Formats: sequence, structure tokens, C-alpha cells
Amino acid sequence: MRLFTDAEEKFDAHNYPATTQDLIDAYGQVELDLPNGSETVGEALSCVPNETFSDAQDARYALYSTVSSKAIGRKFYSDRDPTAVGEFGPDQVSF
Repeated sequence: MRLFTDAEEKFDAHNYPATTQDLIDAYGQVELDLPNGSETVGEALSCVPNETFSDAQDARYALYSTVSSKAIGRKFYSDRDPTAVGEFGPDQVSF
């Protein structure tokens, strides 16, 4: 499943290698529709200012890794993982 189709298609068509700044200059205003709002490619990629991507897959992975918390559903929710040591979360419930 492709999460950010418009941005991914543009990344696929781009010539590589490309820097973060190349992608921001070309596609920075592309809007990403996220479950809890939206942000632009430029906002997301601004977290990795000095990266060089060898191909579209590297660029997509960077985008996936840098979107804000607007991209996640319920914060701190997991139906599988226990709370990490040193963190406080809801008590586990067994069904």
C-alpha cells in the first residue's frame, strides 16, 4: 500500500542521485494527507537537511521516517506491545 501517492509518484519520476534540498525544491509544496491532519513534503524532509538519496526508494523511506505524529493513529496505542521499561502506559487487558 502506498501511503503518499502524489509524493511517491513524483519521487519515482525524479532523477537520482538527489539531495534533500533537490527534493524540497521540486516537491516541497506537495501536500501529504495524514490521518490527523496534513503537512508538506518540505516540512517532513526538513528533518534530514544534508542527505543524498541514491534512488526513489531511499527518498520514500526518508519521507516515511520524517512525517510528524499527525501520521499515526492513536498515540501510544498498541494491541500487541507491552509498555517499555521506564515508560508508563495503560495496563494490559486480556480478552
